[in-house]
Amino acid sequence: MNKKYLNTFLVLITFTSIFITIGCSYAEQDTSINLEHEQYRTWHSFLGDKEASQYSSLTQINRENVHRLEVAWTFSTGDLIEGERTEIQANPLIIDGILYSTTPLKKAFALKADTGELLWMFDPFEGEEPRSRGVNRGFATWSDDEGNRRLFYVAGHRLWALDAATGKPAEEFGDNGSLNFAVGLDRDALDIRVTATSPGVVYNDLLIHGSRVYNLAPGHIRAFNVRTGEIEWVFRTIPYPGDFGYETWPADAWTRIGNTNSWAGMSLDVERGIVYIPTGSPGHDFYGGDRLGENLFGTSLLALNAATGERVWHYQFVRHDIWDYDLPAAPVLVTIERDGRLVDAVAQTTKTGFVYLFDRETGEPLFPMTEEEVPPSDLLGEEAWPSQPVPVLPAPFARRDFREEDITNISPESHQAVLERYREIRTGSPWDPPSKQGTLIFPGFDGGAEWGGSAFDPETGILYVNSNEMPWILEMVETGTMATGLPRTEQIYALNCAVCHGSNRTGAQHGANPSLVNISDRLTTDELYEVIRDGRGVMPSFSFLSDNELDAIVNFLQDPDAPDVSPVEITMSRAPQVPYSHTGYNRWFDPEGFPAIKPPWGTLNAIDLNTGEHVWNIPLGEFKELTERGIPQTGTENYGGPVVTAGGVLFIGATKDEKFRAFDKTTGELLWETQLPAGGYATPAVYEANGRQYIVIAAGGGKMGTKPGDTYVAFSLPSE
Repeated sequence: MNKKYLNTFLVLITFTSIFITIGCSYAEQDTSINLEHEQYRTWHSFLGDKEASQYSSLTQINRENVHRLEVAWTFSTGDLIEGERTEIQANPLIIDGILYSTTPLKKAFALKADTGELLWMFDPFEGEEPRSRGVNRGFATWSDDEGNRRLFYVAGHRLWALDAATGKPAEEFGDNGSLNFAVGLDRDALDIRVTATSPGVVYNDLLIHGSRVYNLAPGHIRAFNVRTGEIEWVFRTIPYPGDFGYETWPADAWTRIGNTNSWAGMSLDVERGIVYIPTGSPGHDFYGGDRLGENLFGTSLLALNAATGERVWHYQFVRHDIWDYDLPAAPVLVTIERDGRLVDAVAQTTKTGFVYLFDRETGEPLFPMTEEEVPPSDLLGEEAWPSQPVPVLPAPFARRDFREEDITNISPESHQAVLERYREIRTGSPWDPPSKQGTLIFPGFDGGAEWGGSAFDPETGILYVNSNEMPWILEMVETGTMATGLPRTEQIYALNCAVCHGSNRTGAQHGANPSLVNISDRLTTDELYEVIRDGRGVMPSFSFLSDNELDAIVNFLQDPDAPDVSPVEITMSRAPQVPYSHTGYNRWFDPEGFPAIKPPWGTLNAIDLNTGEHVWNIPLGEFKELTERGIPQTGTENYGGPVVTAGGVLFIGATKDEKFRAFDKTTGELLWETQLPAGGYATPAVYEANGRQYIVIAAGGGKMGTKPGDTYVAFSLPSE
């Protein structure tokens, strides 16, 4: 029990009349934060528990001895492939002394949690050529009264159910253990392969799942029967006629608009039977002229009846989202103090650097809200929504303004180069709409909070969240679908490929989306067709393209200067057309390759959710070369979240310098750090096995241009 509330209870118990009127309420509330409950001593769900708290009540490792941590075991998955950019973003499960997780190539495995000894491994792509297949962040799990346990995850376009004891597919689920993950989305699945990076959540015999979608597939939430795979309910995130929110879209939007999906994970209040689901923006990400209106349930938090899928309440963070401000992390279920009582709440972090806090049952905001004005758009047909809601408290944990005085000064040359570009693009409001001129996006497309989640300490009511502050430039370009524009072959490239690979085919920074310049030097014609048709790594299948369109893209990539193909030779696919695309996802670096803004570029923040006040914040990560030049610690971009323990320690990897660190949760003081074999771009897990406490993290690397890795590393105190 939280000591603060325990002391209050002991005082009240001496006054019988007060106890009758008030004390029972306190005692009843305290049961929700029993810190000795088993859920806080193991890691049985994605992000620790179904509340997504990323908290452990274990204290064997604490402030006083954390500096003595050493490697207890490592496990190499064997999935490194020369020339392939792979990652591990998985947060392992540890149940009954067994660790379950996935490899860079999406194989599932089980280890002895105390030694790292391999028990089994399952390859959903057995017999196929090994190659990068995107990322996975972990499993959902279910067990019956007889102790039979299943693990659920999505690999490629199939949802798998595995027997946790053997790693073999559960034959009665779907088609011999798996099913096509596009089932239940209507619209004949648009001939595309829907997938998922984050696991679903299990409520009774239901697996509730979000998705990652491509090419404007709908992002409906589905609940599958854990035994058979049959769909039990569907919540339509793009409302159909008669659904709540239908009037916030064009009348036919449900037949053609896509996305509005939940890709980041979700949380579950088991006792109330409510599942909390964050959603992303509608498609197209940066142009909404074909979907005018508020666009429920885009970029919203949904509270659904977990048994039926019925809406309990919702809150929309960005109306008519044209910035791709997807909610980036699972919401955290918390209990805070408000007006002398305990309130069960849900906290949602955002890319814009805010924490929104709501009453768990009603959806009422627990801090005052205000509306910020949005400048109008000057793109053809676009109508930006005039205002957006933001909380007054807590204050944002990331900077939202990038003014001239904030331009980097690490060198005169860097400052001048950034200044010249700054004066060319659109700045001034955090809500500046996308433009052909180029619009500043800050704290960034991956700014503020990210998919690693935030950690909540139920002892203190403090939320810990790491943050990025990286400026990006979004530049819109005409697709040629208007009366005048690009040659026809280039139109098809612009509509289907430029979003990831850029209008000039140079790709994204750090190799996230590779350059297609001189692609014929790396891929044969047959290989080009195969990659476009079937997908590869994080790239989806483009099988919906007509044969003529596919020919046009291949011809354009092999010879961009070739004469245009006659329009009669090209038929348009079912992919909706809009007048604008963009030049890609472009971080804004100075000439030395560092962010264009003054540091910090990555931070770790502690926020008291009882009061809304910030407790501390520190730079997270460093560039050694800048430190050696006498520049104070800057922080780095970071991916993967923190965990916090009752031992007073916060653990986090995440940083570009590939280190794993432990901080004092009360002060933010660095207590310990170590170098990982590759970047730890994943959320760690804390658990106990055979009386010994461990912290394990996936060192998968691969992000931000760093080397890929394939290793899990577990730490503990010396065995004595």
